[in-house]
Amino acid sequence: MTRTRKSSSSSIRFFKGKHRFEHWYRDNQVYFITACCRDQYAAFATEAAKAIFWDRFTHYTRQQLFTPWVTTLLDNHYHVLGYCKIGEQLGPMMRKLHGSVAKLVNDLLAIRRIPFWRGAGHQDYFDGCIRDERQCRRAYLYTLTQSVRHCICSNWRDYPHTRVEVDLEPGVRRAHELGAFLEGVPYKRYERGA
Repeated sequence: MTRTRKSSSSSIRFFKGKHRFEHWYRDNQVYFITACCRDQYAAFATEAAKAIFWDRFTHYTRQQLFTPWVTTLLDNHYHVLGYCKIGEQLGPMMRKLHGSVAKLVNDLLAIRRIPFWRGAGHQDYFDGCIRDERQCRRAYLYTLTQSVRHCICSNWRDYPHTRVEVDLEPGVRRAHELGAFLEGVPYKRYERGA
């Protein structure tokens, strides 16, 4: 059985009746990750800033044994769906990626946006283990079509900052072979209906 280590900014599990956000670190899992610049600032509006992101993203995903399937970088946020071989590497990957990107993009912009990353609930990023094939397909297509959803282009293939490294069908097959879905864990969005 795969062990799950959880990480949270607080040891208190519930606040005002709601479960606090926490990161789960599990080996052999398909993950969806997203992060947004603080105040939705368009830090990646220039090609130079996007190049910094891609350079550091490629470096740290390789270093920490994370295999991106599909990634989209927009001017103020990104999404990635990929396979994490060693769960304990996810936290260091995100810390190194976000720290280096923030430093280098701040240097490029000649300003200091601190904190650089920050989304809803004061989280630097959201990560979630993919429960099953259905959720995997939805997350893949959601990430793949971000440029279309944001009216940047009419076909995701025309947007150079959507990168596909593993096609959906081979990715899903491989995830089934590896048992890389978090089967049996309820997902609230499914409980609300399709």
